[in-house]
Amino acid sequence: MKRVISIGEALIDFIPNQKGCELKNVLGFERVAGGAPANVSAVVAKLGGKSNFISKLGKDAFGNHIIEVLKEANVNVDYVLRSDKANTGLAFVSLKEDGNRDFSFYRNPSADMLLEESEVKKEWFEDCHSMHFCSVDLIECPMKYAHKKAIEFALENKSIISFDPNVRLPLWDSEDACRDAIMEFLPLAHVVKISDEELEFVTGYDNMDEAKEVLFKGNVNMVLFTKGKDGAEAYTKDRVVKIPGNIVDVVDTTGAGDSFIGSFLFKLLEDDVNMEQLNSISDEKLREYLTFSNAYAAYSTTKKGAIGSYATLDEIIKYMDK
Repeated sequence: MKRVISIGEALIDFIPNQKGCELKNVLGFERVAGGAPANVSAVVAKLGGKSNFISKLGKDAFGNHIIEVLKEANVNVDYVLRSDKANTGLAFVSLKEDGNRDFSFYRNPSADMLLEESEVKKEWFEDCHSMHFCSVDLIECPMKYAHKKAIEFALENKSIISFDPNVRLPLWDSEDACRDAIMEFLPLAHVVKISDEELEFVTGYDNMDEAKEVLFKGNVNMVLFTKGKDGAEAYTKDRVVKIPGNIVDVVDTTGAGDSFIGSFLFKLLEDDVNMEQLNSISDEKLREYLTFSNAYAAYSTTKKGAIGSYATLDEIIKYMDK
């Protein structure tokens, strides 16, 4: 089996011990390893796929913890470098009553931002089925150019490129800077995953009928539109497949979007779907993939945190069989 490679930030999420409370009023937090690309790597690995993560962490206790958590999830961390020039990034989270979140980030800079393009090696991508990235590390820093190099190497090996904008505005100097970076990198991807909360910000439209004209640029062959409890949709240039949502008692939505795209990439890996076959996946298969990923994401929201909330293949099969 080939492997899924993710590149970008890994950090520590400090999850509050209470809901419905502004961040300034939270009295206690639980430390959990996170960062969207790291989460995606963990999903693929926990489901039984081969998974590598590319990043840079500080030579500190938080970096050590992230490495331990990823190894425990069976993620290959050979491409995670360490630095003494910056610390591992931190994010403090507050949870609303519905499980949704607000963030406060501590990374000025964090170690992940310092990964140089020269440190990304061509041989890493020789058996790469797909490569996933997000927008958090596309700010003006060395890591932005490490992403470009990784995408270049992955495309040379005909890997599927997957992009989740994963908008985190507090990390950007302006909304325009965030949007410009997303639109710069979006045409390089074959698969784009976007949520209902991000659609209007990224495209200027609040509905997919109009937004898809903005999203299908360059290499984009498929758009995955996630709508939380209202389900998910998969668009190709000439088709759409829709599924309803899963109703669960939400504890924490941290990492739910990552679990959706990670499990979707796992299904593509499992079926050895290549980038030239994305357009020809049958409606039946797309519905199967969406149903699996939507259930996987729903399951993840019933527990706190991200990586620790992700199911193994046996666990998600049992959950879906209920």
